[in-house]
Amino acid sequence: MGGLIFGYDIGISGGVTTMTPFLQKFFPSVWRKKEADKTKNQYCQYDSQTLTMFTSSLYLAALLASLVASTVTRKLGRKLSMLFGGLLFFSGALINGFAKAVWMLIVGRILLGFGVGFANQSVPLYLSEMAPYRYRGALNIGFQLSITVGILIANVLNYFFNKIEGGWGWRLSLGGAMVPALIITVGSLILPDTPNSMIERGQTEEAKAKLKRIRGVDDVDEEFRDLVAASDASKLVEHPPHLTMAILIPFFQQLTGINVIMFYAPVLFNTIGFKDDAALMSAVITGAVNVGATLVSIYGVDKWGRRFLFLEGGVQMLICQAVVAACIGARFGTNGDPGDLPKWYAVVVVLFICIYVAGFAWSWGPLGWLVPSEIFPLEIRSAAQSINVSVNMLFTFAVAQVFLTMLCHLKFGLFLFFAFFVLIMSIFVYFFLPETKGIPIEEMNQVWKTHWYWSRFVEDLDYPNGGMEMSKGGQGPKNV
Repeated sequence: MGGLIFGYDIGISGGVTTMTPFLQKFFPSVWRKKEADKTKNQYCQYDSQTLTMFTSSLYLAALLASLVASTVTRKLGRKLSMLFGGLLFFSGALINGFAKAVWMLIVGRILLGFGVGFANQSVPLYLSEMAPYRYRGALNIGFQLSITVGILIANVLNYFFNKIEGGWGWRLSLGGAMVPALIITVGSLILPDTPNSMIERGQTEEAKAKLKRIRGVDDVDEEFRDLVAASDASKLVEHPPHLTMAILIPFFQQLTGINVIMFYAPVLFNTIGFKDDAALMSAVITGAVNVGATLVSIYGVDKWGRRFLFLEGGVQMLICQAVVAACIGARFGTNGDPGDLPKWYAVVVVLFICIYVAGFAWSWGPLGWLVPSEIFPLEIRSAAQSINVSVNMLFTFAVAQVFLTMLCHLKFGLFLFFAFFVLIMSIFVYFFLPETKGIPIEEMNQVWKTHWYWSRFVEDLDYPNGGMEMSKGGQGPKNV
């Protein structure tokens, strides 16, 4: 449900901004620009800062919330952070569903953003800490699967709600987010907290009892000792080198350009010549591809490893972005007037956008949440996840806010802009990201110790079961 509320919101906002009654009520200037001259530059018809503020205000709020959520998650536990997320999201959806003016939309979006900030902070951590290490990748990617399912549900609902007579279907679209928000709120009251979090807060006996219950066996002594030792050792880490990953992975994840496709899929398809209904339907298709490809990642992440998926997905996205840029450039040129689009052309564009979405959905999509949530020592795990969410939301906000203006000015070159970053991040992964599949979360630092570059920052530390290697005696990493 933590992933679902995030995905639902990504999908729903792009759809309602193409609904004529919604635009007429809240953004009449955009509607007039869209309707007044059908031959006008297609690249620029949605270029409105107020309209993009409606979408992107959520991500700015999520960025701010994640900073508070870090402290809540560390000091009060993972489940309480999920409870706050559910309640805030429910409030935002309620206000949006009954919105009478733009300010109500923005307030609702900000509350939704606070909810997303808390949920994205706590849910990936919760999954990584609860999962047996053999299945940690697959179970954590359940979060990304839920995001993709949320996007698909939103796209399907937008398609049908848009057909409601009277033009009030957008209210159902926006208010529908109350359902998953209610489920996560109630669920967080029932779920147990993670043993890692309890140890971090000094509740060692309760943590051991909870670990027995979660694993379903009485003999958990070895794992429990590892968790306690990992907690103690993590307090000695001063400047973890892998903090780089908490910044660069979410930065690169947003600069793949995926949120451009997911936020604005209906707008994008409308802009490249599809009619409103066809645009919403095309968004449903890309949403379905997103879900299917994420299932591939769940199957393969603990078999093939994180690096393989990152690199394969990068190559696939790069090729598709080049093809889509060429297709749009050939037809629209720089004046943005495509004339009558042949059907085969539209099919080719949608096909390559779908292959691009598939590449993201089994690589940078799920792994952008999985890898940062599994690599950190316990003492800083919550803070590191906060950095991960903050960077993610900052660049999601930036991309959402400037995308329609960039589309207006860069035109088809926008896809080449994002392709450049896909190339850079694939090179970064190849050289700097170690493989983390099959490593128990409390023994994760050994992968940094054996890496050609990061090993110079990490020293050995004796560890009960021989797996843990961290900075000695609080000295922090070696100077380089």
